[in-house]
Amino acid sequence: MFKNFITDVDRYIFKLVLMPMLGTLALAASLLILDKMLRLFEVVADEGGPIGVIFRMLANLLPEYMSLAIPLGLMLGILFAFRKLATSSELDVMRAVGLGYTRLLRVPYLITIALVGLNFLLVYFVQPVARYDYSRLAFELQSGALGASIKVGEFTTLEDRTALRIEESRDNGRELSGIFARITQPDGDMLSISARQGQFLANEEEPNTIILRLTDGTIVQDQASIPTPRVLSFASYDLPIDLPEIERFRTRGGAEKEYILPELLYFGWNDSVSEEMRNQTLASLNFRLVEVVMMLLLPLLAVSLAIPPKRSSSTLGVFVSIVMVVAYHKVNQYGEDVAALGLVSPILSLWVPFVLFAALIIWMYWRVAYVPGGQAIAWLEKGAAWVSKRFMVLFRLLRFTGNRELAAKARAAEAEARAADARNAEQPHAS
Repeated sequence: MFKNFITDVDRYIFKLVLMPMLGTLALAASLLILDKMLRLFEVVADEGGPIGVIFRMLANLLPEYMSLAIPLGLMLGILFAFRKLATSSELDVMRAVGLGYTRLLRVPYLITIALVGLNFLLVYFVQPVARYDYSRLAFELQSGALGASIKVGEFTTLEDRTALRIEESRDNGRELSGIFARITQPDGDMLSISARQGQFLANEEEPNTIILRLTDGTIVQDQASIPTPRVLSFASYDLPIDLPEIERFRTRGGAEKEYILPELLYFGWNDSVSEEMRNQTLASLNFRLVEVVMMLLLPLLAVSLAIPPKRSSSTLGVFVSIVMVVAYHKVNQYGEDVAALGLVSPILSLWVPFVLFAALIIWMYWRVAYVPGGQAIAWLEKGAAWVSKRFMVLFRLLRFTGNRELAAKARAAEAEARAADARNAEQPHAS
């Protein structure tokens, strides 16, 4: 039975859809990750944190980026597949033997259902936890919990009473040189310490305190009770440094986007929580759901925009499809924001645009699939063709005018050169 359900034509369409879809997924995710990676490198460099935290933060961003890239990759994969069938006239042959558009969408819809399930898991279960982990890593990076290093050549303040400066660091911070420290005691006394070398050591008895072992240095002790500062030289001196107390990060759920599906359902209809929280959780719940359900319309949209006019290779449909999907996503984001504020119901701000968008896509698909010679964006194609023709006419006119001007300048230059030659030839006879 399954053999008859999936035919050779379906396998052929699957191959045509798969490669563009995977390529678009990889490209979209890579562009988003690379853009964020550059910003994270700057942040980590400014904070002095370890490089490994960048890749941990990017891994936590991947579910969010994939939830955006999956719908776009699905739509473009189907669009490019049917566009290839249309431009190579294979689609005409398939329709001539009785295979309509709805029948040809069997395999694309099987792929869509699988990706809808995957995206559902991402936006309702994986993405909230990953978003929380990303926020936690960013907090720990800024607070120094990830072992932010002391910057070389700059003064670093610890616990508001110790100023430390290190001139040079070697062997990943194990060997320090050119060390200067100024410590202010609670009673107002001040110690100024300079040393040629030093290294940090762990304190097993007190984990919140580290030892800076200094070698070959000088201590200047300035006290209010003595008229002149004391100067001491040392060969080795252990300076205890109290580490700043690190604030614990909040628990998951500080934002509505960090709630998983059961939590959204619990808080969305719980009268014991505040109205603001209910509005936020219901807006987030409906936003995620409408984004997932919208994927079921993408095969129809892709086919509607994949078929160019006869004897045309226009790629306008590709551009229009991307604009429509991105614009609809932005409308949903705005709808979520106003619903979270309690200004309107999520049904009005999210589901009404979905119904209108679905009606538009169904009408476009009906025009292509069931109206002889119908085109979903025929008026756009005509407008683009008209603009293209006028642009080509203008380009040719400018090129022709430019050629004429160049020819006139060349003739004038040639005439001037001849006149100069004639004057040069007359001068010997005059003499």
